[in-house]
Amino acid sequence: MASNATSANAACPLPMKATSNGAFQGDNPLDFALPLLILQICLVLVVSRGLAYLLKPLRQPRVIAEIVGGILLGPSALGRNKNYLHAVFPSRSLTVLDTIANIGLIFFLFLAGLELDPKSLRKTGNQVLAIAMAGISLPFILGIGTSFVLQKTIAKGVDTAPFLVFMGVALSITAFPVLARILAELKLLTTNVGRMAMSAAAVNDIAAWILLALAVALSGNERSPLVSLWVFLAGCGFVICCILIAPPIFRWMSLRCHEGEPVEEVYICATLAVVLAAGFATDAIGIHAMFGAFVLGILVPKDGPFASALVEKVEDLVSGLFLPLYFVSSGLKTNVATIKGPQSWGLLVFVIFTASFGKIVGTVGVSLFCKVPFNEALVLGFLMNSKGLVELIVLNIGKDRKVLNDQTFAIMVLMALFTTFITTPLVTAVYKPARKGRIDDYKYRTIGRKNANSQLRILACFHGSRNISSLINLIEASRGIQKRDALCVYAMHLKELSERSSAILMVHKARKNGLPFWNKGYHADSSHVIVAFEAYRQLSQVSIRPMTAISSMANIHEDICATAERKKAAVIILPFHKHQRLDGSLEITRNDFRWVNKRVLEHARCSVGIFVDRGLGGTSHVSASNVSYHVTVLFFGGGDDREALAYGGRMAEHPGIRLVVIRFVAEPPDEGEIVRVDVGDSSRTKIISEDEELLAEFKLKVDNGDSIKYEERMVKNAAETVAAIREFNSCNLFLVGLRSAGELAYALKRNECPELGPVGGLLASQDFPTTASVLVLQQYHNGAPMNFFSESEEHLPDRDSETA
Repeated sequence: MASNATSANAACPLPMKATSNGAFQGDNPLDFALPLLILQICLVLVVSRGLAYLLKPLRQPRVIAEIVGGILLGPSALGRNKNYLHAVFPSRSLTVLDTIANIGLIFFLFLAGLELDPKSLRKTGNQVLAIAMAGISLPFILGIGTSFVLQKTIAKGVDTAPFLVFMGVALSITAFPVLARILAELKLLTTNVGRMAMSAAAVNDIAAWILLALAVALSGNERSPLVSLWVFLAGCGFVICCILIAPPIFRWMSLRCHEGEPVEEVYICATLAVVLAAGFATDAIGIHAMFGAFVLGILVPKDGPFASALVEKVEDLVSGLFLPLYFVSSGLKTNVATIKGPQSWGLLVFVIFTASFGKIVGTVGVSLFCKVPFNEALVLGFLMNSKGLVELIVLNIGKDRKVLNDQTFAIMVLMALFTTFITTPLVTAVYKPARKGRIDDYKYRTIGRKNANSQLRILACFHGSRNISSLINLIEASRGIQKRDALCVYAMHLKELSERSSAILMVHKARKNGLPFWNKGYHADSSHVIVAFEAYRQLSQVSIRPMTAISSMANIHEDICATAERKKAAVIILPFHKHQRLDGSLEITRNDFRWVNKRVLEHARCSVGIFVDRGLGGTSHVSASNVSYHVTVLFFGGGDDREALAYGGRMAEHPGIRLVVIRFVAEPPDEGEIVRVDVGDSSRTKIISEDEELLAEFKLKVDNGDSIKYEERMVKNAAETVAAIREFNSCNLFLVGLRSAGELAYALKRNECPELGPVGGLLASQDFPTTASVLVLQQYHNGAPMNFFSESEEHLPDRDSETA
């Protein structure tokens, strides 16, 4: 009896206790479930995030890094060391790890359902539907054919029916979330090919989940086909019940969630509990628990703040913490060492070829039949061939159901990894979007111009709601009153595209203008922005058009510059990377914004302004009749200062603006001092002549009106210059040039914020006492590169600005 008990314990090790008493009391923390799980999570995060950082230059989605990380932590690489494997991933800890990973998977599939909008699927045209069906049918048929080859070689003895369906589904899947992020990374989201790919992938996703449900139903332990039929029918009944019951409840919750107000906790908790209950129901039926969560995610209304609040509460914990555990769980089941010998490696190549051939040929063939250009059809085929997480879910279910053995599972994982990895480089190599060429026929690329009555076009960018009121007040001050249609403003909300599900929800609102923008009124975070600009447009009769740019911070400057050129903007206004706190000091919002501003200054083909906001006009929009601002232009000389003066002249047309122009002139040195004389400096002479010409024209305006005051100040050095500027620190707005000419401005040079220049850096510094906002302007110089960041360029986080 004792020997039987010992052998039983050896075969089935005792379950791990949750917590230890600590190393000081003789316990090894790795022998207990909680500390071991913590170590596993930390190790997974370090490896997956490190690989994501290394793969970032290759523009690969994060799912690639997580799959590779899972494989590296498993028996294929580090797991070859048995001591490591038994210490960090012992077999008795895998139940806890799999349970946590599957809980993360349930909520991830709920988020994936939230990403799919049934309304957009109903609007899918026949062309896209045909492309999607071809992208499923041919690879599904080839998958069935491949299964026969594998059954005769490395998959002998498996159940034929479920194996056929699993192989068909595995080869026909397109990972919608992965595809959306690849399109966003390549800036193809709202091109024609991007829209077709997104719609086709969404249809493909729905069809794949239905086929997978069928495969799971067929893969039960019971041999009777009647049991599989009951499982499938019960699953259909579950879906029908959800469609009848869930939408009215979710709509009721959504109607009680108002814009701008936090969603009540009871609604969030109730929804998450229902998601888990749905997972329990589908698991009890015999289908995987993730199906119930996915169905509920689809049924949640996408409009209003409710869906956004759900995503906000769930996505970071799930995508950042739990989901990588699922990849490790898959990696622990993947042993690349089982693929050995010419036959196995030949089968790997065969499976990769079959999967790619079916997807690409099926998609390209029907696309050409639908009269899609060959180049776009080929790119559609490459895009639809991406697999990713969805493929891994299918394979794991097949592995758990004993449909796929170790060698088949390893081959299929490598196939998914390879096909997803090559998608981005293939699309980049083959397809060059039909972008509009650079528009060289518009002449007003600066604020200063000879025709003062021509329309001024501004691209005004902002990060969030805190910038809106000051931005609108700046626009109001810029429009003048006498001239109708003298100002056209494009207000661009800069949003970062990330791996989060909320980013894909943003992408769904894309607008058909060649960049990731969306139209007004859809997203909770943007509706109040739209309302603010729409109200201002109706009150002021200014042509103002809100838009949103969704891109990664590394290349969002490309969207800004391209949009400015497409809209024929004369100036881009960017928010400073610091915002004002309650005590009046400036603190950094996000340092990424600073690098965006620098890249726009380098690459923009029009003038650029950086707006240091200290609450211009207060926290609300000031109507035209109540505008009363004192604007000061600090003029040292040079093109940028002339641009600031031109903008000030525009502002002075508004009856509520009082403009003061201070020209700083270097006082001649006293007798006996050494004087440096520049001989033959033609560029300096040209700058002075252009300054004098503009000032002569400007002085005529001073004589004709009392809203403008012009003054010249003679100063010797930087101290006297600062003292003179301090006299005007009670104004509302300073207008200054970025690179002011002359030694007086150079003497003020500060290295803290080179993108503001010497004068702007002084006005934005903490030791300059003023409550005035500052607009620092850089004049466009006929396409000449204006790189003035040589001393700080090495501190940039990455060097991708040349890709614009």
